[in-house]
Amino acid sequence: MMTTPTSSTPCTASDRAAAPPAWLAGVLGIALPEEGGQASLDGSVLTVHKGIPRVQADATRAQAQTRDTFGFLWGGEGRFESPESLKLLGDWYRTLYGPVADASWWAEHGDRPLLIDAGCGAGLSALGLFGDRLRRVRYLGVDISTAVDAAAMRFRAQGLEPGFLQCSLMDLPLRPASVDLIYSQGVLHHTDSTREALLGLARLLKPGGRFLFYVYRRKGPVREFTDDLIRDRLQEMAPEDAWAAMIPLTRLGQALGELKLEIKVPEAIDLLQIPAGRIDLQRLFYWHVFKAFYRPDLTLEEMNHINFDWYAPRNAHRQSPQEVRVWCEEAGLIIEREHVEDAGIAVIARKVA
Repeated sequence: MMTTPTSSTPCTASDRAAAPPAWLAGVLGIALPEEGGQASLDGSVLTVHKGIPRVQADATRAQAQTRDTFGFLWGGEGRFESPESLKLLGDWYRTLYGPVADASWWAEHGDRPLLIDAGCGAGLSALGLFGDRLRRVRYLGVDISTAVDAAAMRFRAQGLEPGFLQCSLMDLPLRPASVDLIYSQGVLHHTDSTREALLGLARLLKPGGRFLFYVYRRKGPVREFTDDLIRDRLQEMAPEDAWAAMIPLTRLGQALGELKLEIKVPEAIDLLQIPAGRIDLQRLFYWHVFKAFYRPDLTLEEMNHINFDWYAPRNAHRQSPQEVRVWCEEAGLIIEREHVEDAGIAVIARKVA
C-alpha cells in the first residue's frame, strides 16, 4: 500500500543527524569516516556532515546556479507541506508511473534491492510514489544540493533508515552494473545534458535493472519563447529576489483561474500548436503562453513554488518523446511503460540483460 508524506512531520534544524546506514560503505566501496571526518573516494574528497557523506565536485556555471536554486527551493521549512499539495504530488506521480509500489516486477530484484533516487531533492517524490515499499529497499538519495538535509529529516520522521549522498549525479561514485533500480523524477533535464545524464546513470544498472524517470516535454513556440525569456531574466537574481519576482506572475495565473471562464478555439492554430476546442482561459495561457500554475486548493506560496521550480533553474531542458526513445535505445533500455502528457514524459525502462 502506498502512502503519501504528511505535513505532520515538518523538517526542522533541531532534528538530530543519524549515522549513514551500515550498507552504504559497501555500496561506495570505502570505510566511511565518523561525523566531520574525510576520506578519499574516486580521487575526490568525501566529508561526512550531519550524517551525510558529501563529495564536492566542480560544476559549470549553469549547474552551480541550478544547484543553488534547488537548495533554496527545498530548504525552506513548510514551503510545500500542506496535505493538499502533498496529495497533489502523490496523485500525479502515480498517474505518471502507475501503482509502482505494488508492481509484480519487484520480485525480479531480490530482497532489499538498491534503489538510487538520482536528484532526490527534499525526498517528496520517492515518499509519494514508493510509500511503504521504501521499508523493503536500500534507498540511496543523491542530490547535488543541500536539499538532501531536508530529505534526510523527512525520511527519518517517517521511521525510515535511508542512505543519502550529496554529489553530482553526473559523477556518481558507484560501480557500473551495481544498481538494481534508479528513480529520477524531473531531474535529468536539470543537468547540463539530459541525454548524457540518462546514458551515464543507465551504465550503473545491473542487467535487468529498471530506470524510472520523468523529463520535461517541449511545448509550443510561444510558450517556449516566454519560458526562455523569463528564465534568462531570473538568472542574475539571488534566489530570494527571483522568488519575489515570480509572485506577480503567480497572482495573474490565480486571477485567470478564478475567472472560471471557458472559451472556444474555433479551429486548430497549427502555427502556434494550439488545438481546436473548448479550453479554460487559464489553461490556454498556461499551456500556450506562460506557466502560471493554478489550483484553488493551494495557497499562493504553493503555486509560486511550482512556478519557481519551473522558471528559476538555469538548466531546464525540454525534449520530445522521440528524442527520449532514441536515448533509451542508446542506453540499452527497453521501455516498458511510457506516459506522455503536455508537461512531460515519464518512462519505466528495463536494462537489456
